[in-house]
Amino acid sequence: MKEFALAYGIIVLFFGIVVYVLERSRRVEVTFSDYAVAGRSFGAWFQTMSFLNTWLPGAVFIAFAGLAAKSGIIGFYMISYSLLAMLFMFFMAERVHDWGQKFDLRTQADFVGMRYNSRAVRVTAAVIGIISVFPWLVLGMQSVGAVFSSLSFGYVGPVTAVFVGVAVLALRQVWTVRMGMRGIVISDMVQGVAAYGLGFFIAVGMIVWLCSHGHGFTGLPREFAVLPGHDGAPGPLYFMSIVLTGALGAWCWPDIFVRLFTADGTETIKKSALQAAPLLFCFAAALFVMSMLAHSIPAVQESPDNVWFITASFGGPVLLALAGVSVLAATMGNINAITAAVGTQVAQDVLPSRALSDVSRTRVAKVTIVVVTLLAVAASVVTAHTTSGLVAWAMTSYQGIVQLAPSLYLGIFWRRGNAFGAVFGMIAGFAVAAALQLVYPVSIPWLGGLTSGVAGILVNSALYILFALLAPTNSSEQHRIDLLFRRLDRPERPLGSDRPEPAI
Repeated sequence: MKEFALAYGIIVLFFGIVVYVLERSRRVEVTFSDYAVAGRSFGAWFQTMSFLNTWLPGAVFIAFAGLAAKSGIIGFYMISYSLLAMLFMFFMAERVHDWGQKFDLRTQADFVGMRYNSRAVRVTAAVIGIISVFPWLVLGMQSVGAVFSSLSFGYVGPVTAVFVGVAVLALRQVWTVRMGMRGIVISDMVQGVAAYGLGFFIAVGMIVWLCSHGHGFTGLPREFAVLPGHDGAPGPLYFMSIVLTGALGAWCWPDIFVRLFTADGTETIKKSALQAAPLLFCFAAALFVMSMLAHSIPAVQESPDNVWFITASFGGPVLLALAGVSVLAATMGNINAITAAVGTQVAQDVLPSRALSDVSRTRVAKVTIVVVTLLAVAASVVTAHTTSGLVAWAMTSYQGIVQLAPSLYLGIFWRRGNAFGAVFGMIAGFAVAAALQLVYPVSIPWLGGLTSGVAGILVNSALYILFALLAPTNSSEQHRIDLLFRRLDRPERPLGSDRPEPAI
């Protein structure tokens, strides 16, 4: 009982620190932009930790670490696509931030809607984003159940632990609703240090312990050093597909993309990308190396997804509790970002923007956050016994969210794309990816191991380019795009107040 009280007490202490920091930094939002993008006011280190705390959810300690513990080197693929994502961040920074600031853009869907001058594009992107991101919200709440189950030392069952975790995360949402994006970014600094700073030192310490207790690299299976696909299933193109999907999909997530709008300038975003890359690499490499080395522990072989908690338990209740703090901190950051992004997209993009004032939009966003949180709580409780199926559902959603990539990236760097290609490409790509994922949940054998998301992107991109070539924009729209790409000094008014009638 003493160990149980100690572990849960450390969790309560950490939660109290986060709440204290939030209350000390609370301020009244004057406009909806203050609520949605924190007034575009944060510097490089806040941007760095905000990105990491959104990009690396609690599942990285469970699902991704479990993959490394079970299959070896393939688990490191997350590092590959994450570094590529930060490279994209560096090159996207100038145009995305400049357009966002000039036209008072607040969401990813708002951004692509402005680029194509189309409400249809805006709504389609928002709906795909909301549908795709929701399963990860549920998965995050489920993963926190693993924290409270592992820290209970047998006093709390797995199902009850899910209820406890959901209650804690739901309570944390009170400050997300009240403070919006500013509160999220500020708390990301505290949560990021706890998740990835503390997590890094715990992982390094466990690596030292494992190597000194007979769990070194020499004890790993030979197949741990081999990438899948070269000897048949899942196919030679599988590894390339999952890295490509992860990299392209990175800035398709609405909660990730909005990070480009909270910075105080383009140079801040570029600097944060350069800072985030080594931090992510060091943390993830330490975590995955530790997970691989722990493979030789019998309990890890039986339950690889619990490798983080199983290995930390050898260090006693305090180390186990600190390991739980890292997972909880990562999960809180991710869930806060998701719910805020969904709330803002509903208020800004799904509902007719001209019918709402800033005050009304802020109110709608807050209500949406509450509703989405309650739906996720209900889904977490219903799926308490089906975590593995939920992971598959979440991976399916990743194949869907990447269908925003052609319209987003080509829209930023190519002038020829139009609203018709963007809408039909996104819808067709999403449908193809979802259908193929149901039939081929891992990879598609007759496409050499391509994943459903990559197959959808091929269809999506083909339609986008086809419409760009066969249905060119009219002269007035082309003139607008030319001015947009020339980076006008300033718009006459924010885009939301004088946006031309959409093309479709």
